Amino acid sequence: QVHMVESGGGLVQAGGSLRLSCAAHTTIYRVYNMGWHRQAPGKQRELVAAITNGGTTDYADSVKGRFTISRDDAKNTVYLQMDSLKPEDTAVYYCNGDIRIFSYALVTNTDWGQGTQVTVSS
Repeated sequence: QVHMVESGGGLVQAGGSLRLSCAAHTTIYRVYNMGWHRQAPGKQRELVAAITNGGTTDYADSVKGRFTISRDDAKNTVYLQMDSLKPEDTAVYYCNGDIRIFSYALVTNTDWGQGTQVTVSS
C-alpha cells in the first residue's frame, strides 16, 4: 500500500507563510484527486483543501482566501501554500487521496502518512 510523505512544516509566527509538499513514498504512475487534512490536539482530523484531477479546488471556510492547494502532475506532487497563518492553524497536516501505482493498476486510496507539524506562534 502506498502512503504519502508530507514535508515543509515548521514553526512560524502569526501572519507568516509556509509551503507544504506531499508526494508518494515510492514511485507511482499518477496522482488523482487529493486533499490536505489537519488534526489539532484533542480535535478530529478535518479536510482543509482539496484538488481534483482536473485542477478544481475547494477549501474549508476557515482557510479560504489564505491557503492555496496546487499540483504538479509531472512530479506527482501536491502543495499547500499557507499564508496569513493564525495560531488556530497549528496542527499536524496530512495529505491523502487517489493514485494509480502502475498505468494498468486500479485507482486506489492512499494510506495516511506521518504528517508534518505546523506550529503558529502568536
